[in-house]
Amino acid sequence: MVTTVKSRGYRVFQGINAVILTGVVIVTLYPFVNIIARSFSDERHIVAGQVNFFPRGFNVKTYQLVVSDPMFWTNYRNTVVYTVVATAIAMVLTTCYAYVLSKKHLKGRTGLIWVAIFTMIFSGGLIPQYVLVNSLGLTNSIWAIVLPNAISVFNLLVMKAFFEGLPRDLEEAAAIDGLNTYGILWRIVLPLSKAVIATMVLFYAVSFWNSWFTAFLYLNEQDLFPVTIYLRNLIAGATGAESAGAALSEVSAAAANIQAVTIMLTVLPILAVYPFVQRYFVSGVMLGAVKG
Repeated sequence: MVTTVKSRGYRVFQGINAVILTGVVIVTLYPFVNIIARSFSDERHIVAGQVNFFPRGFNVKTYQLVVSDPMFWTNYRNTVVYTVVATAIAMVLTTCYAYVLSKKHLKGRTGLIWVAIFTMIFSGGLIPQYVLVNSLGLTNSIWAIVLPNAISVFNLLVMKAFFEGLPRDLEEAAAIDGLNTYGILWRIVLPLSKAVIATMVLFYAVSFWNSWFTAFLYLNEQDLFPVTIYLRNLIAGATGAESAGAALSEVSAAAANIQAVTIMLTVLPILAVYPFVQRYFVSGVMLGAVKG
């Protein structure tokens, strides 16, 4: 048996590294722990700056105010539907586009890459985009949320780089066995790409789940709003009531911690999903970033 003797310098390095990493963990976790504490604290303690790691004056009034509203659950359901549909469409389009771009023998490949990159650098602007969506009759529908942001160029390039790193011998062997392009993609490439697919699903899902401006711009009916718009209006209403001096109103009474509550309500579903894809997350990003 070979015994490894750690030098004094190495032990010092380990100690310093542990201290630094512990500090990074504390700095990273503190804002989230503080938000949880604020969401369950009485507004007087929040305003006085007395809430740090633990709630002060335990209070669930704001949670009760939000979850007792039927419109909250309607908008929450909308968010789930928008996120699932948008993520599915985005993954199909991104995967197909990235697989095409990964084929170096494809004629016009460079032009297709620059078309994608051009849209990443230049944009028509907010007004032309609104006019386009409105002229297509997409306003007040799920398609106004889904289609304008269906492909993220960053995600596209990461997935393209991942596909380029896969062994070509496997695809060539599958082609010899009689599989066409779609069969190779479905039966060979995608099963080998679980890591990057899980990563892209997480990226897209988080983006669509947290999006509010697109819905704010294209949706006018309250029954169609995602939960982010509902919570945004709740915060705006509480702030407006407080500034107007409505100190006795229920909304104004919850104004100090309503922002913390809304953050918790919107972030919890993503936190629940993340542990299931975490083991793919780092490997998917790193593998997709090996080639540029």
